[in-house]
Amino acid sequence: MSLVLTEEQSFLKDSAKKFAQDKTPTTHFREVRDSENEKCFDSDIWQEMVNLGWSGILIPEEYGGSNFGVAGISSILEELGKTLTPSPLFSTAVVGVSLLKHANEDLKKNLLPKVAEDGLTLAFALEESSHHNPRKIGCAAKKQDSDYILNGEKTFVIDGTFADKIIVACRTSGKEDAKEGISIFVVDSNTKGLKIKPTRMVDSRNAANLEFVDVSVPKDNLIGEEGKASSILEEVLDISRAAISAEMLGSAIQAYEITIDYLKEREQFGEKIGSFQALQHRAAIMFSELELCKSCVIESITCFDEGGNDSQRLASLAKAKIGEVLHLISNESVQMHGGVGVTDEYDIGLYLKRARVAEQIFGGSEYHKNRYAELTGY
Repeated sequence: MSLVLTEEQSFLKDSAKKFAQDKTPTTHFREVRDSENEKCFDSDIWQEMVNLGWSGILIPEEYGGSNFGVAGISSILEELGKTLTPSPLFSTAVVGVSLLKHANEDLKKNLLPKVAEDGLTLAFALEESSHHNPRKIGCAAKKQDSDYILNGEKTFVIDGTFADKIIVACRTSGKEDAKEGISIFVVDSNTKGLKIKPTRMVDSRNAANLEFVDVSVPKDNLIGEEGKASSILEEVLDISRAAISAEMLGSAIQAYEITIDYLKEREQFGEKIGSFQALQHRAAIMFSELELCKSCVIESITCFDEGGNDSQRLASLAKAKIGEVLHLISNESVQMHGGVGVTDEYDIGLYLKRARVAEQIFGGSEYHKNRYAELTGY
């Protein structure tokens, strides 16, 4: 399997890099944050992304997308991660679209073109506790005539505050932690009985806690077969883990480069602090770890497009490794900046905050180390 991007993927990555530098530098992130925008992103910027075709990269051509693959969307997310660009691209164009691709034909024809062409936003309601566990689902869906009635709660729904459609994982049968009995539904965000409680995370992005009280959902809004969505869930989660790992890699690279520049400029005792051997050693460790991460992430994102049979392990490997390394680099970067590193005047503190949230999306490093071991047979 190749550990380099194709010419087309590299072109897309370069286009995303220019977009991020010109349209969404870290000053853009600060503007959105300080404006107290409830959506926590700029709608005009999102529309520009849609116009560029980014929302349809994972959507098949017959539904208005380009079907450019996981490596394509991940290359974009890496560049956006370097500037901390706030947008619903991950929750909509990666997680939401990957789920909708398993829906019935009517749902796909109705929703996928709207995502690709109009920027319809999606959010996935999965988590129900403070620890990632895709099988621990207590939110119940009971069939009643031609509808399903949903009751339960969800937490940490990324971009759930403003999404047009909520895709929710429910239990239609079995015990709370059973593999079988999981079903996935598409719910309108304005449906009666759905209560959305906005939360702003430490990185100034938005998430939501959701409460479902006798929410009625048509049976046609079921994704896949009733009670048999666990395989869909795992596939989509692995694609999402690989993609968010690419964004985290971009943040790690930028945090490292910001720190290296600071070491070259900051003077102490009449010397550039980059000349201090102790700091050089720490910078060398960060560089080495980053190089390892690049290999892990590229291997993971290309595996899906090339039809590899090891996508589960590679997704967990990438998420576990980049989680540890982004944590390390964000810590080291702030420490090497000294006290000013935690002030709002410097950007480096923003990367630390983003790291802490991104680490937990669909499983932290400890979760994925354990999953990798189990998949390997330990």
